[in-house]
Amino acid sequence: MTEAYPTPPGCPVRRVEISITDDLHLAFLPEVGVVFDRILSLLPGEVVVDLSGCRHVDAAAIGLLLDVHRRLSRRQAALTLRDPNPRIRSILQTARVDTVLPIATSAPTAAVPAPRRRGSTAQATVHGRARVVAPPGPVS
Repeated sequence: MTEAYPTPPGCPVRRVEISITDDLHLAFLPEVGVVFDRILSLLPGEVVVDLSGCRHVDAAAIGLLLDVHRRLSRRQAALTLRDPNPRIRSILQTARVDTVLPIATSAPTAAVPAPRRRGSTAQATVHGRARVVAPPGPVS
């Protein structure tokens, strides 16, 4: 994916990957929005959202993903959705999100670079996971 989306100038982080491991819907959007705000503050060249562990997305979640896409594209950066299950893929196709956002079907196989020495101009790849856990209690 990195080859398709070269790191734009001014982006200190090449790629940030986030895994959504629960339903992505209106009740959790404030927490998920905070996570995306923090990710976007890193000025990544690409954000990959792994949906393989997500069972459901609603219209509000699609709106959030499109907002993140808009914010990234203003900086010539990209948002990619990865491995949605068939149900979520169908929802995204019905909403025509697949015409706006790239949807990857498998995890990238990029090697983790060796640590840099001081003064080196090589870029490092940052890998990480963010998890938003639902608070206990009924969902309203």
